[in-house]
Amino acid sequence: MYIEQLYTGCLAEAAYYIESNGEAAIVDPLRETKPYLGLAEKRNAKIKYVFETHFHADFVSGHIDLAAKSDATIVYGPTAKPGYSAYVAEDGEEFSVGNAKIKVLHTPGHTMESSTFLLIDEEGKDHAVFTGDTLFIGDVGRPDLAVKSDLTKEQLAGYLYDSLHRKIMVLDDDVVVYPGHGAGSQCGKNMSKETVSTIGQQRKLNYALQDMSKEQFVDVVTDGLNAPPAYFPENAKINKQGYENIDDVMQRNLNPLNVEDFEKAVEKGAVILDTRDPDDFEKGSVPGSINIGLGGQFAVWVGTLINIRQNLVLVTAPGKEEESVLRLARVGFEQVKGYLKGGVEAWKEAGKEWQKIKSVDPEISLQMINNGAEVLDVRRNTETETEHVEGAINIPLMELENKLGELDKNKEYVVHCAGGYRSMIASSIMKSNGFKDFANVYGGFDKMKNVEGMSLVAGKCPNQLRQEKLESLKA
Repeated sequence: MYIEQLYTGCLAEAAYYIESNGEAAIVDPLRETKPYLGLAEKRNAKIKYVFETHFHADFVSGHIDLAAKSDATIVYGPTAKPGYSAYVAEDGEEFSVGNAKIKVLHTPGHTMESSTFLLIDEEGKDHAVFTGDTLFIGDVGRPDLAVKSDLTKEQLAGYLYDSLHRKIMVLDDDVVVYPGHGAGSQCGKNMSKETVSTIGQQRKLNYALQDMSKEQFVDVVTDGLNAPPAYFPENAKINKQGYENIDDVMQRNLNPLNVEDFEKAVEKGAVILDTRDPDDFEKGSVPGSINIGLGGQFAVWVGTLINIRQNLVLVTAPGKEEESVLRLARVGFEQVKGYLKGGVEAWKEAGKEWQKIKSVDPEISLQMINNGAEVLDVRRNTETETEHVEGAINIPLMELENKLGELDKNKEYVVHCAGGYRSMIASSIMKSNGFKDFANVYGGFDKMKNVEGMSLVAGKCPNQLRQEKLESLKA
């Protein structure tokens, strides 16, 4: 028996390849099919099943295209109603993959169709459980992402409690836990950077699996949930209803544009998305462009900050055109009108207007602050609650564009996040909206907090606050 986790960092998403005796199954594949088809070919195996844990909200799954190319069967758990050919299994139903078996465990709560898949090895022993968004390492799935559900998040959390305790925590301690996501995903609140664990470890370490009543569980799990990104329900609908073949999307969207055609697309309303590294973007960019670099959580931030139906034109680093288009398609962004052929160099050579972003070292940011500049912290609230610069204005990046009116264009700002990726996105948004007197901080708060003389306010980390919440509920 062979298992391989295929982890994609920018989405914090894990897909899985399972193989026994020449037959393979894939769990929760991404939009592109090559990694799975290539692995099966390399190992001389045939993909028999594509298992989907639920209708994903944070990415478009590759299940439909993969099934079509491999002649595999798509399998969902009970209550799923996909708009395409798929097998909806019963709770407890088993599927043979070579000499191993995969058992469906219906685990509603994250969504009502959510299921986990228990892998039983060739000797008949429970070996691993693929938990999707039901159980993460250090966390459980958020119960507010169901598509067109009449249930409240509290009711869904109640289902999640029952699913965890009746279906998953009854498994032996040595059963391996393979989750659908890791740290950085917005499908949970407290995910570990680890992407594999065991039932025994989670029983001890996962805050949501500690001894508590259902009512206490519901309170803790639903506490502190931020609104999901706008693209989440759109992706869930796409995964439920079906989508266009990825090969056709790539062919249509990989459209080279000369400077003139690029400008025409912008005049018609296309948003300029610059996918280069923040350090390259600051040195020069097309005016009005938004920088979301491929080196960070690109797809997540595109989906959070840009309307999924918005037409886009791309500015990329040389050779990164295809990757940019593919990673957009992973989260359902298919309205790409093309990319600037020759990139920023072609724009410069055409004598077009040019813009730069001012960035400063953390030591210089302190001088600016002492001279009256205001600090704009674009980290999440939970990050700033742990520690922040005294007097800082906190507007999380996901809220920035809607709250720019709270800032004064006549004031000077020092803009930072944790490490510099999000603050450059914020800087590009500010620049596009007419802000001129601001500076992005290299290295973000991680570097600023080590500058001698920087005045900081310390608080409590999310784990401390969560533990205090648990203790107060038990009191």
